[in-house]
Amino acid sequence: MFILKVLYALLGNLVIFGGLLFLPAGTLNWWRAWIFLGIVAVSVIATMFIAFRENEELWNERLKPPIQQGQPLVDKIIISVFVLAFFGLVATISLDVFRFHLLGKPGAIISGLGLLLFTTGWWMIAFSFRENTFAAPVVKHQAERHQTVVDTGVYSIVRHPMYAGAVLLMIGMPLWLESYAAALFAIVPIILLAVRIIFEEQFLRQELNGYDAYTERVQYKLLPYIW
Repeated sequence: MFILKVLYALLGNLVIFGGLLFLPAGTLNWWRAWIFLGIVAVSVIATMFIAFRENEELWNERLKPPIQQGQPLVDKIIISVFVLAFFGLVATISLDVFRFHLLGKPGAIISGLGLLLFTTGWWMIAFSFRENTFAAPVVKHQAERHQTVVDTGVYSIVRHPMYAGAVLLMIGMPLWLESYAAALFAIVPIILLAVRIIFEEQFLRQELNGYDAYTERVQYKLLPYIW
């Protein structure tokens, strides 16, 4: 059964990233994209073993749609726009590299740094899943699961390590795939994440016991010593 879950997650990620990259590009002759998909594949498989192999509840939670009953309206709006912005970011990479050529291409060092940022961001997200069994795709209080504050692992460094990983991922991906323009466009989904953090923290302070004390222990929301 677990192997089926791994295959499901692997296929889903490869279809989404592969489709958004290769279809706008109009070609499969793109070696950087193939390396990128290979890293995604390895990372997905590793994440499944690290975070989901012994956590059925988290797996079931992550399978739920980004729009759910009882979810605050503000979060429904934010997450809907974010998903569109993220998909748009991936597609923008292909359009810029193969059609628009807006801001030129980064050199080998910068693009290599981009791959490192992407991989680091992915692993931050993976370890967020490992630490936080309540990592739902929507903002909500999971009273039926007896939700508690998580302050271990990456959550002892910043309060939203999953979002921090997403920021690195969204900057690193276009740099590796050689699009400065798409890296600049990443500002849009990053701003949406920042807005969601502000709303989510207000919600958690009201609904989750111990969250106020957690914010005093861990001072930074997203980036250590910055915010």
